[in-house]
Amino acid sequence: MIKDPNAKLLRIFLGESDKYHQQPLYETIVFEAKKQLLSGATVTRGIMGFGANSKIHTAKLFDISTDLPVVVEVVDTLEKINLFVKTVEQLFEESKAGGLITMEKAEVIRYQSGKK
Repeated sequence: MIKDPNAKLLRIFLGESDKYHQQPLYETIVFEAKKQLLSGATVTRGIMGFGANSKIHTAKLFDISTDLPVVVEVVDTLEKINLFVKTVEQLFEESKAGGLITMEKAEVIRYQSGKK
């Protein structure tokens, strides 16, 4: 991906314990993003949150949750993101997981690998 003022940011909110064929769903999503040659993907684990069922999930010591919120973020062109959304929706359906998918405008300022 090059410098792009019209890129899109895809955010996928799901639970840490959501599975797809015994593999964490967030891992499956990242591997699918790589397979579809997207620019990259980042998974962030939340310390507290709730979703459509309104159940609070938290990482506090006295109330340890095994299902913390997880967010997968992907930035790429609108065309690639739109194709990838179809894959993500299919993964959600097949895994019977709940979640939220959002998309917003993102301006790519720099995208370059580091030199080692």
